Amino acid sequence: MLYDVLHTPEPAGTDDDLAPFGGLTGAWRLSWSGLEPDGTWSTAVGELHVGRVLGGRAVQDVWIVPGPGEPGAGVPPRAFHGTTVRFPDPHRPGTWRSTWMDPVNGRVRRFTGRPTGDGGVVLLSDDEEPWLRWRFSDVGPDAFTWSAETSHDAGRTWVHDEVMRAHRTA
Repeated sequence: MLYDVLHTPEPAGTDDDLAPFGGLTGAWRLSWSGLEPDGTWSTAVGELHVGRVLGGRAVQDVWIVPGPGEPGAGVPPRAFHGTTVRFPDPHRPGTWRSTWMDPVNGRVRRFTGRPTGDGGVVLLSDDEEPWLRWRFSDVGPDAFTWSAETSHDAGRTWVHDEVMRAHRTA
């Protein structure tokens, strides 16, 4: 019943109204790499599922890393199983509002997103420490890259600490 009222196969307007996130609807395989405290990088395989929700006015995604059955699945702090709801801000054209929720690690973060000019998006969460900057780049019909940076000094310096390469599976 919830699925029937939450998910919508079509956007409320045009696909351009939800661009670039509306183009990500479907299922994806993720190759994740993350920076460990000792400076080494660890890797995992996961999955992403994206759909239109709330009458086609928003996009919701579910990120699962490591994926079901993969080594380390469900074990924090590197494992995450969360969801993001993203929608274009009707009061600020060209701006997206986004909220990430990750119950595995007890995280909730709000982001504001803007297009990068090359078909990607940069999202900034600066309402609590550390600041987070997430980027969607190299966005195409069958692949994209997601990367993360963290700042512990209010955005003066950034550390690149995560990257995911996504490849469409459906």
